[in-house]
Amino acid sequence: MDKLSNPQVTIETIKKYDFAFQKKFGQNFLIDSHVLDKIIASAGVTKEDVVLEIGPGFGTMTQYLAEAAKEVIAVEIDKALIPILQETLKDYDNITLINEDILKVDIAALVEEKNAGKPIKVVANLPYYITTPIIMGLFEKHVPLCSITVMVQKEVAGRMQAGPGSKEYGALSLAVQFYAEPYIVANVPPNCFIPRPSVGSAVIRLTKWEKPPVQVKDEALLFALIRASFNQRRKTLQNSVVNGGIGVTKEQVVSALEQMELSPTIRGEALTLAQFAQLSDILS
Repeated sequence: MDKLSNPQVTIETIKKYDFAFQKKFGQNFLIDSHVLDKIIASAGVTKEDVVLEIGPGFGTMTQYLAEAAKEVIAVEIDKALIPILQETLKDYDNITLINEDILKVDIAALVEEKNAGKPIKVVANLPYYITTPIIMGLFEKHVPLCSITVMVQKEVAGRMQAGPGSKEYGALSLAVQFYAEPYIVANVPPNCFIPRPSVGSAVIRLTKWEKPPVQVKDEALLFALIRASFNQRRKTLQNSVVNGGIGVTKEQVVSALEQMELSPTIRGEALTLAQFAQLSDILS
């Protein structure tokens, strides 16, 4: 069949299957071949790679991935899409289709089965409403992966790449940058999708660090500290942390900031990842 990146083919597929887009699954299907080529190229997919695709939709990007990769594992939550995918992907013998919620899949076990535990690449047009849980789940569970190249809401891509002092900088920026190096590949306008989303989109590549840029004694404490610092971002760091329910006193925070030669009135948004790591180690 013709490629689904041809909008006419996608429209015919919608009509043929009388497919109804599900808002609850955040379904906006990509229909621009230039953007698809850019995603595959920036992800660096080769015939050596096993690729995990999350939310294949009709299989538009899956077709491109199957031609570029050794094998593709496509995880789709919407059971109404499975018969459509079986049709649109029938010409490819290197795709494993799984009808499941990605947040409930044991991805590490899949990687073991499909790639002998060697790192995979994740490439996806993510449902925007669960972008952060998906990405952080992949990192926090230490799934063996080289990179994550995903289409996300433009504003979220900006937050992942943001540095200290900017209004976009926050807990997501620090969490992503602890695990990976973010790089925004391209901005993508709404007219590249069916149906058109109401927000701008961006492709971002997160290249996993071989080892984290900071070393900490207690990773869980570091992330609890970061979350607490940004829960009430207009408050001072010491007040946010003390109110954050992580079991530290005001005196401990003030003393730690003194050791770091930082003002007791500093806000969380002014600290770098390295400074959060230092603060975490002192408090631990």
